[in-house]
Amino acid sequence: MADKTIHATIEGRVQGVYFRDYTRKEAQRLGLVGWVRNLRNSSVEAVFSGNSDQIEQMLAWLHQGSPMASVTRVIATELDQDQSFSDFSIRY
Repeated sequence: MADKTIHATIEGRVQGVYFRDYTRKEAQRLGLVGWVRNLRNSSVEAVFSGNSDQIEQMLAWLHQGSPMASVTRVIATELDQDQSFSDFSIRY
């Protein structure tokens, strides 16, 4: 069971720059579970579950993002309810 589950919205130039794929790869590297998807307003939304150290590393990575991304803001909130995920996926 995860220590923490975070909902994040990432703003800036984050669509069309492989942001979701890089996010999935980074989350998998860190051992996180959850999902990532594009939003209609050109931002990206993600939910991550894992231990506190993994979550902090992921949040730090989100501020940089993929090589061609230009992140202007990351809004992260901890979710109260326990989310149950088996892997980290890209949602469409």
